[in-house]
Amino acid sequence: MRRRDFITLLGGAAAWPVAARAQQVERVRRIGLLLPAAADDAEFQARVGAFLQALALSGWTIGRNVRIDTRWAAANIADMRRYATELAALAPDVILAHGAAAVGSLLQATRTIPIVFPSAVDPVAAGIVESLARPGGNATGFMSVEYSIGGKWLELLVEIAPRVTRAAVLRDPALGTGTGLFAAIQAVAPSLRVEVSPINMRDAPELERAVTAFSRSPNSGLIVGTSNFAIVHRELIVKLVAQHRLPAVYFDRSFVTAGGLISLSPDYIDQYQRAAGYVDRILRGEKPADLPVQAPVKYETVINMKTAKLLGLTVPPTLLVSANEVIE
Repeated sequence: MRRRDFITLLGGAAAWPVAARAQQVERVRRIGLLLPAAADDAEFQARVGAFLQALALSGWTIGRNVRIDTRWAAANIADMRRYATELAALAPDVILAHGAAAVGSLLQATRTIPIVFPSAVDPVAAGIVESLARPGGNATGFMSVEYSIGGKWLELLVEIAPRVTRAAVLRDPALGTGTGLFAAIQAVAPSLRVEVSPINMRDAPELERAVTAFSRSPNSGLIVGTSNFAIVHRELIVKLVAQHRLPAVYFDRSFVTAGGLISLSPDYIDQYQRAAGYVDRILRGEKPADLPVQAPVKYETVINMKTAKLLGLTVPPTLLVSANEVIE
């Protein structure tokens, strides 16, 4: 072997460990989180925990190959827009955003950063995707409800409170989905012999006046439909319902843990775990436009037995057996 060739070979061999070490250093990816809740919200903390756990199972570990930037907007639309702009400026690899309002705020700030939503009501109507099968833009994820759940809410109300003949549906008039859910409730109302009417949630004083007036009639019940307004005013709604002794069905388990009667909702822990799967696929090179929006596959029913007793209700054994959680 010629001396020059030997030196070249030796130099290359000496570089091998350096190259190997360089390949072992992983690129740290950045994930943004935009959430419509307070930082101390126990329900959302559990959901984020499930998301991070699912990411870890896919090989993404905080401090090793991924960094998380979280913004808690507490359902305040002004904060939502400000935090959306902040997150977009950080140029993360992907952003997880809960709800159509959060996704809409992000889409005003960026049309290139991938966005995954673990929950959104009718994302097509909200204008955040072109279609469920082919989202088309930089956002995709998972629906929080299908409109048919509105009818199931009314069926559940009549099952747990058979005397109900009148039901008010609390809805946010600013959301088009409120109209769709109310229509689904109206569709099953005649077969259940229940008269339904909407109560628009524009502000707290109007809500209080409307619920108080509605409660004066006997055999009344309540359905609290999906909205950020309801989440923000959760304590007020649960307090009003208890004050007027109204049996009520809620769209989220957090109302029941706060003292409400019963809820039927998607399993949000499952939704966040599935969203982690989409985030993983995007980090590995897939595009949101090619990932279809999916409907919930798991629902959960939560019952507060203490509240049922205070209302003088006997919960049917079949309902107790089918419930995912019973709070004593």
